[in-house]
Amino acid sequence: MKLTLIRQGFAITALLLPFFASSAMPKSEILLATLNTEYGLQVSRITSGDRYNNQPLLTEKGIYFTQEVQEQTLSQTDLVFYSFADQQSYNLTNSAVSEYSPTLTPSGDALSAIVVEASGQQKLWQYPLESNEQPRRIFEWIEPVGYHAWGRDNDVVMFILGEPHTLQYTKVAAAKGNVVAKDIGRTLTFNTTLSAFTFSYNKEGKNWLASYSPSTQAVSDIFRLPENVQYYAFINDDVVIYSLHNRIYKRSISEPGSVSLWLDLTPYCSTQITRLSYNNEQLAFVCSK
Repeated sequence: MKLTLIRQGFAITALLLPFFASSAMPKSEILLATLNTEYGLQVSRITSGDRYNNQPLLTEKGIYFTQEVQEQTLSQTDLVFYSFADQQSYNLTNSAVSEYSPTLTPSGDALSAIVVEASGQQKLWQYPLESNEQPRRIFEWIEPVGYHAWGRDNDVVMFILGEPHTLQYTKVAAAKGNVVAKDIGRTLTFNTTLSAFTFSYNKEGKNWLASYSPSTQAVSDIFRLPENVQYYAFINDDVVIYSLHNRIYKRSISEPGSVSLWLDLTPYCSTQITRLSYNNEQLAFVCSK
């Protein structure tokens, strides 16, 4: 991986983004829980809690995440990579704009992310990891994008901010989002077994985990989530995990009536656990400060 490839100086850095006041960004830290070691559960801190560290994406080689970068009393966010090989963090973007929500593209050779452009518009961009190509917009006209998830057919769902927030689906070639659900939560995934995207949404005052199938264009309710739970992850295609305060619960799609405590992370986070990212017996999680 060319960690220094994505750098300041790409096309939109000439447009200066107004910085956000640092006091407006909530402080949070990212921790990594390793399960089933010879010593049991092992938890390590990936970041400090003195700034905004959020939106972890856990991979075999490390963790991509969003980190606040402060300059005097002003701040923005960059995309950062924490490498397991040397236990160091690397600023991948180091740009004059704010980037959020790092996600690997289906090919695995690029990151897609939300960029808050100079105009204030939030659009989906692509950042190459293994070539000398410059970062570029994926969609010119679809905005404001908050979060996104890739499917298997060069297709994507996006959380589009609005009143209410909507889930929109499109293929890269089409470049036009179609609204498939409203009043949605912040977590979006693609489930290969279901051949569908998953999301949460408010339906008649209740919080549901649901799926959207591109082939049938149908939304299907899976099971009800606890009120206000918007962050979840899959540990496999059948088992969903989510946090209540500082404990992680698991629930099966095939047996939705059974809910159990999976991890008690109280010793490591005394406040609220929010975002989760699971991969191969490891869990990256965000603890609010």
